[in-house]
Amino acid sequence: MTGIAKLSLVIHAGDFSRVHYALVMASAAAAVGKPVTILWAGGSVRMLAKGWVKPDEDHRVKALRVAGFEDLLAACRDLGIRMLVCETALALAELKPERLRDDLTLETAGAVTFLNDAAATGEMLFV
Repeated sequence: MTGIAKLSLVIHAGDFSRVHYALVMASAAAAVGKPVTILWAGGSVRMLAKGWVKPDEDHRVKALRVAGFEDLLAACRDLGIRMLVCETALALAELKPERLRDDLTLETAGAVTFLNDAAATGEMLFV
């Protein structure tokens, strides 16, 4: 196996284009056989809430025949990417874990869990 051993990705920004590309990177890494863990933190946790309304940018992305937000989340799920949701970010967003989507396997955790999951020869990205 060449390249990194694992990708550990913190999605902190709530900006659609940043989150979209983070999901592109995560799904691409998983598609080529790299283990991936995502920690949803900061403003990004709102994007996992039931009923979150995607911005117009998602419609534009799909019109250009690029995978949209839902396509990328489904790919991440289907490729077995581990998804952690930061407990602190949920508290700051006043969002209870039961209000998160139930079509994804989301683990409520924190920075310690995320860091313990990272690989010494892996790559860590903060978006």
